[in-house]
Amino acid sequence: MKKHNFYAGPSILSEHTIKSTAAAVENFAGTGLSLLEVSHRSKEFIAVNDEARALVKELLEVPEGYEVLFLGGGASMQFCMLPFNLLEKKAAYLDTGTWASNAIKEAKFFGEVDVVASSKEANYSFIPKGFTVPENVDYFHFTSNNTIFGTQIRHEPDVKVRLTADMSSDIFSRPVDVSKYDVIYAGAQKNLAPAGVTLVIVRKDALGHVSRPIPSMLDYRTHVKKDSMFNTPPVLPVFAALQTLQWYKELGGIAVLEKKNKDKAALLYDEIDRNKLFKGTAVAEDRSLMNVCFVMNEEYKELEEEFSKFATAAGLVGIKGHRSVGGFRASLYNAMPKSSVEALTAAMKEFEKKH
Repeated sequence: MKKHNFYAGPSILSEHTIKSTAAAVENFAGTGLSLLEVSHRSKEFIAVNDEARALVKELLEVPEGYEVLFLGGGASMQFCMLPFNLLEKKAAYLDTGTWASNAIKEAKFFGEVDVVASSKEANYSFIPKGFTVPENVDYFHFTSNNTIFGTQIRHEPDVKVRLTADMSSDIFSRPVDVSKYDVIYAGAQKNLAPAGVTLVIVRKDALGHVSRPIPSMLDYRTHVKKDSMFNTPPVLPVFAALQTLQWYKELGGIAVLEKKNKDKAALLYDEIDRNKLFKGTAVAEDRSLMNVCFVMNEEYKELEEEFSKFATAAGLVGIKGHRSVGGFRASLYNAMPKSSVEALTAAMKEFEKKH
């Protein structure tokens, strides 16, 4: 039976990425050595690192003056690394979910944090609107896609201060005007590579303005100076990232991916709205294209466990919702084929007929 992988992360990867990486684990770049044992200073891996960083710049149209880094520690490390490098006195944050809240918690170790708006009281079911970002802050930070609660910001906030964002779960899914940002970071395990590497895009002239000393490993300038090779990088995830980036380019780039993602999400949201058994948990205008969260309507609540087993029997893997929301979550990352979404909607229709 075909498995349809809806896990939120680590999550589905393209067949191209999996096969190419598996082959390199046996014989990397014709060296006769496994990717798992080759030196990160070898000319073959340096070429991988350089090409991957160059493709990030090409696909996202990163302007001059920025550097692309592959770092360790996940997005959670960036929750402290970003304020370590940019927060001198005060920063502004938008609270839209668990990961945004965690970023706020870490930033408070480095200075004052102004939470300009929050949707916590509504269980993060919407993106706050109409808030004001003060002009006396060092930067504004937001989380573009909220994996757990299924909401997304798909535009660049108009602010007069430095702009930073956690794009872990929607990087490469839509065009982004990188020129408006000073730092963008993203854990790779959703739209780029296996877990173990974090992508950071940093404006070089945004660095060096805080008065505190910064440990070498946590200073973006350390990694900029060394072309993201200051210490041993996570070799396998970086190689896998390159395979994914090559695949994105072959597909036609970010605009093509965005159209595919909109089509997949519309297919599933239309079924959720049509089907009498289900309802979405996020406000319609803020629904994520990456993580579709839904529950049973109140009168059918007792059927959730039965539907979960029904979906599993149909090969639909990883659709259980996060405990913060309950119900179901279908993650529709770039590598998710439309046919898998069709399999899910078909199961929802069949389950509706059954009841």
